[in-house]
Amino acid sequence: MSKDQAIGMLIFLACAVIAILYTVGLFLPIFEGFGFWIVAIPVFIGFIAILGIGAWIGWTMATTPPPKPIDDVAPEKIEETTENK
Repeated sequence: MSKDQAIGMLIFLACAVIAILYTVGLFLPIFEGFGFWIVAIPVFIGFIAILGIGAWIGWTMATTPPPKPIDDVAPEKIEETTENK
């Protein structure tokens, strides 16, 4: 088993265990008072993650310089295309 396959197996097992524990915790009456928090915490984490991705995209767009105009990039290509017509 390669290193990538081992990491993939660990990720799979971690996700499977978390999914089982989440389902058991949500539906077992032992955790009756925690039902709200069992749902609210993952929703909060997902919401913050989506906002973080949006903020990262916005920051990248705001700090990336605009591309050069097409005329500056390859004027010889434009001349070749117009000459061939």
